[in-house]
Amino acid sequence: MNAGQKKLVVIVSVTAALSALAVFLYLFMGRETKEERVSSQQKDNIVRETAVPTPTADPHKGMVRSRITGKWIKEDVAKKRCYAVMINNIEYAFLRQTGTSKADIIYEALAEGGITRMLAVYEDVRGIKKIGSVRSARHYYVQFAKEWDAIYCHFGHTKYATSKIKSLGTENLSGLSAIGGVVYYRDSHIAAPHNVFTTGEKMKKGAKKLGYSLKRDENAMAKHFNFHEKDTALAGGKKADKITIPFSNYSTCKMKYDAGKKVYKKYEYNKKHMDTYYKKQLAFKNVIIQLVSEKNIDRNGYQTMSLNNNKGSGYYYTDGKRTSITWVRNEDTNTMEYYDDTGNLLTVNPGKTYIAVYPKNRKNLIK
Repeated sequence: MNAGQKKLVVIVSVTAALSALAVFLYLFMGRETKEERVSSQQKDNIVRETAVPTPTADPHKGMVRSRITGKWIKEDVAKKRCYAVMINNIEYAFLRQTGTSKADIIYEALAEGGITRMLAVYEDVRGIKKIGSVRSARHYYVQFAKEWDAIYCHFGHTKYATSKIKSLGTENLSGLSAIGGVVYYRDSHIAAPHNVFTTGEKMKKGAKKLGYSLKRDENAMAKHFNFHEKDTALAGGKKADKITIPFSNYSTCKMKYDAGKKVYKKYEYNKKHMDTYYKKQLAFKNVIIQLVSEKNIDRNGYQTMSLNNNKGSGYYYTDGKRTSITWVRNEDTNTMEYYDDTGNLLTVNPGKTYIAVYPKNRKNLIK
């Protein structure tokens, strides 16, 4: 074999050896890489199986559902007693109303001479700087306040109102009593008698001075209605994006549904119903019209309503729809409940509620 042939044999032998080594390394390393991948996957599974998920923070910790609005509120607020304030609603006072946008429930009913007054029910009065103007008591407003076990705030009264305050044992802050100077003040820029106002702190101060309990008694509050957990549309309700409640030729309440904010905005005297201090239009998630038998009680034109141990019909509005309801009231047991058209306790949406207590002989005027 010559030198060239020997060289070729060496080259072929080396090439074959290298190829065999490459195959060996590929197979060996490949198995090892696969084993490593399996091992890595097993480790990942173990980590995933043993990892403790991060707990989600409770957004309602330290909070409870409000008996008044159905919304989540702080526990300390839910323990506080409500205040119910008589609000002047004659047109002159209407244009200067304050603090009404902070109320959780507002009642409106006829007083006398075609005018209405309102009762503003507050669950939490802390920080409310101006409420009013405050006017005199009427006996059926005393009844509404009693349903919420609220401290009743008024400046003046009728003999029927004082009689009802006495018979129901309603704790009240009267502007004509010795506590009046503590609770109320006059705004010199507004004409009397429409210039009486109060604040959250003044009401609390007056209640403390009279020794009233500021702690809520859940058992002393009427049930009224239940609440949905979240906004729920009426099933089968009639469309009602506008509501007209003509209390008289002088006073007509109107509601217009704001589909964007999903509330009814209030109007009266053909104007937006404004809280002039907080510069907000009154708006409500729920609107209830409670139909009652109503008449003049004397030659002064004072009204009276058949609320004692009685029942009747009405309407409930929410989210642009209306449904028929009934109501049952028993003053002896302080029971006041609204029922839906199936006979179950009415369930309303979380939010503020407006209640018009309206003469049933005028119900055909409601639109």
